[in-house]
Amino acid sequence: MTITLRPPAVPLVTIDPYFSVWSMADRLTGDFTRHWTGKRNALTGLIRIDGTPWRFAGLTEPNPENYYAEPEAMQQTELQVTPLSTSYTFEAGGIALEVVFTSPLLPDSLELLSRPASYVSFRVRSLDGNPHAVQLYIDVTGEWCVNTSEQKVVLGQEQNEYLTIMAASNAEQQVLNASGDDLRIDWGRLMLAVKQAPDMQTWIGPAEVRKSFVRTGELKAGSKTPSPNEAQTVRDTQPVLAAVWNCGEVDGKAGKSQLIVLAYDDVYSIEYFGRRLEAYWKKDGQTTMGMIEHAFREYSDILLRCEAFDRQLQADAVRSGGEKYADILSLSYRQAIAAHKLVLDPEGQPLFMSKECFSNGCIATVDVSYPSIPLFLLYQPELVRGMMRPILKYAASEAWPFEFAPHDVGQYPLANGQVYGENAREAQMPVEECGNMLVMAAAVSLADGQWEFAAEHRELLSRWADYLLEYGLDPENQLCTDDFAGHLARNANLSAKAIMGVASYSLLCRQLGDSAEADRYLQAARDMASQWTKLAEDQSEGSTHTKLVFGEEGEGTWSLKYNLVWDLIFGTNLFDPSLVRRETAWYLEKQNRYGVPLDNREAYTKGDWLVWAASLAEERKDFEQIIAPLWDFLNETPDRVPFSDWYDTITARQIGFQHRSVVGGMFIKLLKDQGISKK
Repeated sequence: MTITLRPPAVPLVTIDPYFSVWSMADRLTGDFTRHWTGKRNALTGLIRIDGTPWRFAGLTEPNPENYYAEPEAMQQTELQVTPLSTSYTFEAGGIALEVVFTSPLLPDSLELLSRPASYVSFRVRSLDGNPHAVQLYIDVTGEWCVNTSEQKVVLGQEQNEYLTIMAASNAEQQVLNASGDDLRIDWGRLMLAVKQAPDMQTWIGPAEVRKSFVRTGELKAGSKTPSPNEAQTVRDTQPVLAAVWNCGEVDGKAGKSQLIVLAYDDVYSIEYFGRRLEAYWKKDGQTTMGMIEHAFREYSDILLRCEAFDRQLQADAVRSGGEKYADILSLSYRQAIAAHKLVLDPEGQPLFMSKECFSNGCIATVDVSYPSIPLFLLYQPELVRGMMRPILKYAASEAWPFEFAPHDVGQYPLANGQVYGENAREAQMPVEECGNMLVMAAAVSLADGQWEFAAEHRELLSRWADYLLEYGLDPENQLCTDDFAGHLARNANLSAKAIMGVASYSLLCRQLGDSAEADRYLQAARDMASQWTKLAEDQSEGSTHTKLVFGEEGEGTWSLKYNLVWDLIFGTNLFDPSLVRRETAWYLEKQNRYGVPLDNREAYTKGDWLVWAASLAEERKDFEQIIAPLWDFLNETPDRVPFSDWYDTITARQIGFQHRSVVGGMFIKLLKDQGISKK
């Protein structure tokens, strides 16, 4: 299936919050490639066809004062985005060039999902049946391994009988030296790897080598080329790792193919309560060279697995929610995973640590994990436990002073304790985070039938369930996950989350063999739902919907009740189906050009919550009608950033947030349709 969507940004290399590079233009030649933050992480692609140079990726000259006439761009004839790959097709000079970026984030292998190696494959073929002499050039710059271009990098190269690996690293290595949001990694090593072959030529040095290739097809050093181990300021020399594939004469339809691997070794990935942790892929002592060798040797098998996964996911998405829903999921998949880092805790258990991208940079944020879990419940539930473990460890420690669940455990990549709201009580999200953790605990246990994790942490879960019993039905003035909207008392949607949190604990008790407690909490949830229905009913004349807040001040207000979706997924039947049908009808009435607002106060919405609210619909046609404007937003927004989940439903402008893991929540309709219980 070819995606018809014009993505606001196209995923290219998508591994983790630091190793994530995108094209933020309609054509791959329309701009430099960029880190998800928007900062330039340039990848440049050139090709010579019968001696004539063309450009197929990026721009050739980063400094306008050094401008020279760069090659004409090839015609981009196709762009296809699947969950795991992005394919471009170009034409020029009688040649067709296919360039495919694949990040093999296959969920059935945590080692592969963690592997920091992304593929770029090339295939050239003759369009006119005539033979053509072809050479292809690719490079990446030192920008990929520094935070700012004022920093210096050193270049190096190593070889074995199979591979040549070119590398760039910051000249001053300070591992895990800083935390924050709009930051890029400036430790570890960026690598471009190729197989040893007579038709491959490599280069490490200044970007002026592009001029040499354009003019002669050769990689020749300039008169002032630094030695490889000399520190070079990125801004001044634009040092690159480059390779040239001498394709030779290309004729016939079969064409010729080549592969490179882009990789990044971050040395240490996360600081976890004072202890530095390596990435998951290193758990058995694998070296960087070994990891890259595996990436090459396993490529054919991995590609087949990726293609099969893509086909199945897209077919499932079309059946569940239509072609536009499939497009949304294809654009969401890699981003949802690449906003995390997978490591092992000191006990050898997976930790799947999210970064709250373009928000505040928090790590392992509970109300960012909660919306993301539908994807992981479908494909790899253990990753949901990996999200929860840091919060449970912190909440059980003496460092956490409150009776409710924490918001986060630090600021990425330093997970040493909560930073949100400077830990002031009034800045917390008590009902929000307790409800989130309880729903996540029930959902992940149902998803794979493994209840030991819930049993292990039952004391905390019980405490949070009791907190919701006491404070959840009619919440005090506090923040919820939509904290950008400010504090809100008597929040009806937050109350619904509390009810589902109590019901979730009932499900846990039932599966753990405690029928009496299960019955008690389930009855409590039913009583709360009954009261909620009366409190939430809008008494305005002719009203059929529920209110934003309880009480007289809520009359005439409304909001997306996205938290109700768990009542349908869990089959707890706490809320009257007729109420849910009326809500769906109301959302259809309130649509703007680019979607239904989050509530009556502003024109903005959250894309994840919009899909959750749409998933309340009984009829697929209603679901499709509610999510179609989200597709339009992605297709038409002028803000060229990775999938923003917070945008204006009238103008299609980004309000904030980008590259966040919450787009995993787009999979909730698929989760609802396929059923959460797999065992």
